[in-house]
Amino acid sequence: MTKLAIAINKERCVGCHTCANACKMQNNVPMGMLWNRILTEGVDTLDGAKGEYPNLTREYLPVQCQHCENAACLKVCPTGATYKDDKGRVEIDYDKCIGCRMCMAACPFNARVFNWEEPVRDPDVNYGDARVPVRNKGVMEKCTLCKERTDDGDVPMCVRVCPARARTFGDLDDPESDISKLARERVGDVHHLLEEKGTRPQLFYIG
Repeated sequence: MTKLAIAINKERCVGCHTCANACKMQNNVPMGMLWNRILTEGVDTLDGAKGEYPNLTREYLPVQCQHCENAACLKVCPTGATYKDDKGRVEIDYDKCIGCRMCMAACPFNARVFNWEEPVRDPDVNYGDARVPVRNKGVMEKCTLCKERTDDGDVPMCVRVCPARARTFGDLDDPESDISKLARERVGDVHHLLEEKGTRPQLFYIG
């Protein structure tokens, strides 16, 4: 078995948004949409801070599809467009997606975006990996764990470009993988988002 996943070390994340922008370019994500987002915890604004001057703190929370073992989105999809593949990734078959947005409503992580209009790209061409399917109006999109790259044994682009090395990618079912070793070494610091929802995210956070 294979269970591909990402570990994100919040102690190392500097909120530079490099991962979000690299993801957008790699996957031909249209203007006004992101698959990978960097939130600032405890505030409503981008790159805000908690507290009052001079006692201010800032902590970043990268969010994306959590590729859950018990994925809520998969259970509600009426056409089978959302599926879990043999590498443990939650993916979307764009040809089967009817745009009902049931998956978007079911996802507790707000990890999907919907093409309400014909996608706009700037410049007005497709960019990124040519193997990535082009999505049209009326379908859902989300992080695929860079399926095209990881099928070739490479790492997702967000992992490749992170300047702070806050991200670790690998197979959680392989005890010798870097991500499995990290989970064991930092077991007391490991947590998942919204564990009470019972979706069992395969992404986990440290710190």
